[in-house]
Amino acid sequence: MENQINMKNIINEIKESVEVKSKILEDKILLNKVMQACDIVHNAYKNGNKTLFAGNGGSAADSQHLAAEFVSRFYFDRPGLASLALTTDTSILTAIGNDYGFEKLFARQIQANANKGDVFFGISTSGNSQNIINALKLCNELGVYSIGLTGERESYVSENCDLCIQIPSNSTPRIQESHILIGHIICGYVEEKLFGK
Repeated sequence: MENQINMKNIINEIKESVEVKSKILEDKILLNKVMQACDIVHNAYKNGNKTLFAGNGGSAADSQHLAAEFVSRFYFDRPGLASLALTTDTSILTAIGNDYGFEKLFARQIQANANKGDVFFGISTSGNSQNIINALKLCNELGVYSIGLTGERESYVSENCDLCIQIPSNSTPRIQESHILIGHIICGYVEEKLFGK
């Protein structure tokens, strides 16, 4: 009986994930935003710019994952593409957190490392992470194009970025799974456009 309950839970988790992906597939506006993000990142790299990623918790891990796909490789061998995860250097993170406060964690790094024409991805399942919001506001001042990855709720992130891709769910794990899917789509598109035969 216990195994049946456990199996039911596993099946329900998978079904929920599939349902969210199905909603994405059916949402033409959302799909157009993904296409727009693909073109924006492609153009940035074509013009010699880079991408930057930031998030908290699981979204910090997603930031590292996606930056690595650009710098290393995705589907095939090709030159590395400049990309930074602003979540990885413990000395920088603790220095900024200690000296300026956790809410300045990413804005300070944007100020130091981003250039006009770069693309910043602010990843926040809630859409209300203050350190992401502060980074987005600074991007607006510096001419750094900002893309928000959030859940379905309208939020401070959706109000402060140039383009917001809102996953049609309020469940943190379902949102995070879809953020990685979107990131992989963008990376695969850019890699093929720049280096495909």
